[in-house]
Amino acid sequence: MGHITLITGGARSGKSRYALELASTCAKKAFIATAEPVDEEMRERIKRHRLDRDPNFITIEEPMDLAHALDNLPPEIEVAIVDCLTVWLGNLQHRAGKVSMDDPMVQRFLRALKHPPCDLIIVTNEVGSGIVPCDPGSREFRDIAGLLNQEVARLAHRVILTVCGMPVIVK
Repeated sequence: MGHITLITGGARSGKSRYALELASTCAKKAFIATAEPVDEEMRERIKRHRLDRDPNFITIEEPMDLAHALDNLPPEIEVAIVDCLTVWLGNLQHRAGKVSMDDPMVQRFLRALKHPPCDLIIVTNEVGSGIVPCDPGSREFRDIAGLLNQEVARLAHRVILTVCGMPVIVK
């Protein structure tokens, strides 16, 4: 059974870079990308992320069904990076209008984490440390992201907070 490492932190805090560093010693690795190229700025971000990755990664683009992506990893994969949970939640919210911890996609993902197919490094944003959002939809997103992060942290073997590019071990 694989171990789970959760990496959290603010925007541009070095989460993804640190996840790549952790996976660098493995020969067989996968990168499960949740971002969708919805506009030119996002296409450029995705392109930069791809260039930052070791070419030995297989890339799986899965904006919605993370459990399916995990269940269908090739058996030789030693480590998979999921980047990132908050983008994934945004995708779910965008398509459904509302997302909760009871959402079938969320529940399937959490069940998949109970028996990971390989070591997992999961990247997520810490969204509860800033200003309280002014609109209900943004507050709802912040709340579900916080609850999901707590549940994944509970299931994780390690939790790392990145601050100014520096990893801080939380668990």
